[in-house]
Amino acid sequence: QVQLVESGGGLVQAGGSLRLSCAASGSAFRINVMAWYRQAPGKQRELVAQIANGFSTKYGESVKGRFTISRDNAKNTGYLQMTSLKPEDTAVYYCNVGGSTKNADFDSWGQGTQVTVSS
Repeated sequence: QVQLVESGGGLVQAGGSLRLSCAASGSAFRINVMAWYRQAPGKQRELVAQIANGFSTKYGESVKGRFTISRDNAKNTGYLQMTSLKPEDTAVYYCNVGGSTKNADFDSWGQGTQVTVSS
């Protein structure tokens, strides 16, 4: 079982920045893909950003050029640097990690962290 702990959410004014972190813990696991999703009230969960092995990245159209995803393999931690935040970025942000242990593949989700951008 791989567990994820997210941190870094909060309240920020439009134009501001926040950095989210996602720390993975467990026994003998390998991370293949780390991603951030978000879900605003009344909307479907959407992909914000994704980073795979080899550090290839993918971003949702609405955050391209403003958000940057990164990972530190030594710390099993992923990050989402968010800049030029807009009120429409307000949502609960979830970390998602896919990988494998000795016995099986896994797909884990964090508990979510609230990001609120005021106008």
